[in-house]
Amino acid sequence: MKRFAEKHQAKITGTISCFDRILFKGHLPLNWPDAMERLITRQGLRIKDFKGFVTRQSYRISDHAKRLAQRAGRPYIYLNGFVRKEDRAKAIAAQDNVTDGLVCVLSAVEPCNTFKLAYGDRHPRVVRALRKCLCLYFYFVDREFGFLHIRIQTWFPLTVQVCLNGHDWLARKLERHGVGHQKLDNAFLAIDDPRRAQRFANEFARRNWPRILSAFARRVNPLLGDLLRGMDYYWVAEQAEFATDVMFRDHASLKDLYKSLLEHATLCFSAEDVMTFLGRKLTGNFAGEILNDYRKRWPGARVRHRMKENWIKMYDKHGSVLRIETVINSPYEFRIRRRGTRNGRTVTGWFPMPKGVAFLGRYAQIGLAVNQRYLDALAVADDPAEARQQIRSLARPVRANDRPYRGFNPADEDDVRLFAAVLRGEHTIHGFRNRDLRAHLFPPARNVPDQLRQAARVSRLLKRLHVRGLVAKIPRSRRWRVTAKGHAILACVVTLHHRSYPQLLMDSAA
Repeated sequence: MKRFAEKHQAKITGTISCFDRILFKGHLPLNWPDAMERLITRQGLRIKDFKGFVTRQSYRISDHAKRLAQRAGRPYIYLNGFVRKEDRAKAIAAQDNVTDGLVCVLSAVEPCNTFKLAYGDRHPRVVRALRKCLCLYFYFVDREFGFLHIRIQTWFPLTVQVCLNGHDWLARKLERHGVGHQKLDNAFLAIDDPRRAQRFANEFARRNWPRILSAFARRVNPLLGDLLRGMDYYWVAEQAEFATDVMFRDHASLKDLYKSLLEHATLCFSAEDVMTFLGRKLTGNFAGEILNDYRKRWPGARVRHRMKENWIKMYDKHGSVLRIETVINSPYEFRIRRRGTRNGRTVTGWFPMPKGVAFLGRYAQIGLAVNQRYLDALAVADDPAEARQQIRSLARPVRANDRPYRGFNPADEDDVRLFAAVLRGEHTIHGFRNRDLRAHLFPPARNVPDQLRQAARVSRLLKRLHVRGLVAKIPRSRRWRVTAKGHAILACVVTLHHRSYPQLLMDSAA
């Protein structure tokens, strides 16, 4: 991210990286049929009384919600059909000028993972089931976390989810400490002291989340006070969005640049690039789907790169904030160093990252690293006016050590393929080797002589790039890296080739 910020420092007022929307989910130790059966028998009931028992508890939870809304003087609304609940709740908050406390309670019948009674040959038993039940959404304006909602399903196992926004929490933190800022929706347009704000943002993952979330759950689940006394929820991060916002001075500073960034991300980032951004390497063992998705939306456009259930998004907020956002739905694709069991032994090593909120700090580390790698790859994209002037130098021959080296043709398909190969995002971190380029420029060699001829040809191409200062050798290795000059010129050629050159062909044909 440093390279991107330095390149556009005249237009940027600061950067901030923090969690955006994060969805926590709480599970009681009742997620298994046998645990549910033990709860029923502890009440002195038989298994066949399951439906009557859980129905009574469901009514208790819904009655509690109605009383809570009545005491606060807030509406309890049953929703029938598809409704955007958050938009409805925000409209109610704005209409009634609610700045603290309960906004409303929305109820709807939704499918949930729960239980049902199954009848067998000997006796009935409790089994898992996907069925519809009443779900309650409590919308609050919290003094510390801002606008949030708590959802509880009224049928066992009474799963709870809490959804809040890290930008709202950070805004209230800045207000308490007197740090001036300008916030619109869930984005900061300007912050007087970005470095201090970043230190505050880093505290978010270190909060005592089990205690905070359990307090939210007790507000909506009255059974924790009697029937489920002694039980507590186990909290996981069901979905976490970690955003890096680059704040520009005004709309004009970002407008033209954002178009170039969209084009570069769409044309130049491949599946291997997406894997590299997410800290992975594409191998033959990878079993999943990688997609690059460009979509226009009001009032602009966004790019999303998805690997399985995790993705990276780039979009602009309110015309003056560039947001890079990593969304983690499946943390098991990433690794964390911790104690675990391997081959029957307890060892310290790298294991798949769990969903537990105890690992939220690692979520932040991964999200920040992904966003930084993505911004570093975008640092080559800019207004191509300056680079166009240098493209002409590619076609001129140069001399080095009394030896001539011919130029490149920016309109030649083979030369453009070479430029695109060295610019691949997978080479951003570790560079590239001769054989890496051969894999993208030539078909697999059938024998050793063909392989040697391809290697020699790539060596000559690398030398032609090197004498022009477009690539540089990584010391004490066989790897090469693209220089800043190479990024600017080669990316411009690739962009013009895919965008302008086809249009020129169409115009000439017409």
